[in-house]
Amino acid sequence: MATADPIPDITASSARPGNGLLVLLAAMTPEQSGNVLANLTASFPEEGLLIASPDALPADSYPSLHFVAAPRANVSSKSWTLSAADFVNAHRLAEANGATAVLMLSPESGSLSSSALRDLGNAVLTSAADLAVPRYELPPHAGLVNSAILYPLTRALFASPVRFPLAVDLGLSLRMAERLAGAAFRFTATSQGETPLWPVNEATVAGFTIDQFDVGARPLTQLSGPDLNTILSLVTGALFSDIDAKATFWQRFRQLPPARDAISIPPEPGSDATAEIASMIQAFRLAYSNLQEIWSLILPPNSLLGLKRLSATDAAAFRMSDNLWARIVYDFLLAWRLRSINRGHLLGALIPLYLAWVASHFNITAQTANPETHIEAVAAAFDAEKTYLVSRWRWPDRFNP
Repeated sequence: MATADPIPDITASSARPGNGLLVLLAAMTPEQSGNVLANLTASFPEEGLLIASPDALPADSYPSLHFVAAPRANVSSKSWTLSAADFVNAHRLAEANGATAVLMLSPESGSLSSSALRDLGNAVLTSAADLAVPRYELPPHAGLVNSAILYPLTRALFASPVRFPLAVDLGLSLRMAERLAGAAFRFTATSQGETPLWPVNEATVAGFTIDQFDVGARPLTQLSGPDLNTILSLVTGALFSDIDAKATFWQRFRQLPPARDAISIPPEPGSDATAEIASMIQAFRLAYSNLQEIWSLILPPNSLLGLKRLSATDAAAFRMSDNLWARIVYDFLLAWRLRSINRGHLLGALIPLYLAWVASHFNITAQTANPETHIEAVAAAFDAEKTYLVSRWRWPDRFNP
């Protein structure tokens, strides 16, 4: 790869965006950017894409591409989620350079095939879609915050089939980019630019068209900063806030999309989660002994009874029912809205319950050929229990529906 020279800033008057697609790259290593640029060149060989990056890239090595600098100060420092600042940055760059659509790509997007990049880009550039979202193929024990909370909540409340509502690779029409930038402004204006946004929810409320594309296997970054507690609290809190803000929308009945066939995820060779399951169950049992007072402020008696029975179950038979988990998440969402307790403490009290769900999920999927089958069953339970949430949302004093 040629030595990277700094990319000059390109204004709207000098930019030549070619087909009107701006590709906004996250900060990434030279190897990662090289893979992405090679795949983009193969995906759009004649269109002359406009590439924006906070990094210095070897522009001379890609004569068919046009480059523009993305200010590093306006790019999120997180590689595992897109934030409010990222969407503000994307819209500003698109407007400044005359782009009609935006493709936002994360550091690991080099794993996406040329056809996947072409699908995401063309969906918002030449088709009627406003939001193009990937459907990743992850290992069986990966992405479980998404599987346990983000996906089933978004599906049930916004009637969305999008499997990864917090995807880090997205295609946006110009009006979708403008809407997300508007939603992001309230965070960036108050120095909360790292807050995650929810493009699927915004698109659904606006009546915009969403397309989802299977993009194959996805490598995972080994995070060197935030732990599970930090990530779960950040993204769950952000989703709860977004759901609260859009309550008048999701309380109306909407027909759920037809179920798609679950992606077939092969089992991990030689995987044995016995020790991990025991550790998670132990964390749940310890929390059951210490968090009774807090949980009793959030959960109704029936749910507490279900947790009591679960705490006395041995590891081999440990199973949390899908409906119990759905009601637990809904009750935590309601407590977030009512501020029943400090929100930081609230999300901290959810973590051992999430670990109990993960332990149960591991046990259940150890006996099935495809873990996605259980994820879809969980999503169906959230769908079925939506009336429970709506009832408690409207009449929160009815603690025991």
